[in-house]
Amino acid sequence: MKILIIDDHAMLRAGLRQVLQAGLGAELREAATTEAALEEAAAFRPQLAVLDIGLPGQSGLSILPPLSALGVRVVVLSAHTEPLYAQRALTAGAYGYVTKNASPHLVLDALRAAAEGRRFIEPEVAQDLALRNVAAGGKLDQLTPREFEILRLLAAGKSLSEIAALLGVSYKTVANLSSLMRAKLGATRMADLIRLAIGG
Repeated sequence: MKILIIDDHAMLRAGLRQVLQAGLGAELREAATTEAALEEAAAFRPQLAVLDIGLPGQSGLSILPPLSALGVRVVVLSAHTEPLYAQRALTAGAYGYVTKNASPHLVLDALRAAAEGRRFIEPEVAQDLALRNVAAGGKLDQLTPREFEILRLLAAGKSLSEIAALLGVSYKTVANLSSLMRAKLGATRMADLIRLAIGG
């Protein structure tokens, strides 16, 4: 089995490499950016990938469709415990969603499920996702992928200028989209928007 590890933290990649080699005996390659990930996927042709969505520059979510088009089944391994991130990842084509707080056996379970063509969500996140879908509201579902990416970067503590540079758009575009998001989400101030972004 070939697996591509996509994460910008070398220590995490090293830990994952040990877990995946011991648990699955997989042939592994690594990438630290979205660009490198797509190059590796095209050359290595892995069946599976473990993907962090919090990559520098473009979000890992942005490469889910091209990875799927290459026949790669992706399990997202994310620091985000909020169910909305799992929902977005699965909608974009991920086969699994596990948080970085999860035990190694859950990561292996998710990859085994993906290899068999089954979906897998970490149980706690799955429960939160089910409860969220039952509850009224769900305002964040109204956001476009670009708006959601800006919200993710706001949650990571980035300024509007930094977000504009990371996304390759103008400051004005980011400011306008932030205003639209505030209107959609009923957030009066930028601080309210950031609180929503971090799930507070």
